[in-house]
Amino acid sequence: MKRVLVDANVLLDVLTEDPQWYAWSAQQLDTCAAQAKLCINPIIYAEVSVGFERIEQLDGALPPDVLNRLELPWEAGFLAGKAFLRYRRAKGARTSPLPDFYIGAHAAIEGMTLLTRDAKRYRAYYPALEIISP
Repeated sequence: MKRVLVDANVLLDVLTEDPQWYAWSAQQLDTCAAQAKLCINPIIYAEVSVGFERIEQLDGALPPDVLNRLELPWEAGFLAGKAFLRYRRAKGARTSPLPDFYIGAHAAIEGMTLLTRDAKRYRAYYPALEIISP
């Protein structure tokens, strides 16, 4: 079965009922869930966790029977590091966007589609990655 890695921004749009992005993100989650397995990894879990006081609340918002929890492959760590190095050499201003590079690398290494609202960096550093974005 096809797998879709769901970026934190999409999950946060739905969890916070973002006035601008809720409808798009909720629709994409429903569409993807009908044809693929929805997945997250520890980085996405951590990014979403900042809005919760307790882990039980977070686990209720991101149920493992709906969002498959994947481990991060070592190869994705290597690829993320290389993409981040290219970013810094190209005078990328941010000093720690590594989580986004790791998310993109994870999807690329495992042949997953990435569902995100912020596709620009993913497209630049992972051109073969299938991305669902506005």
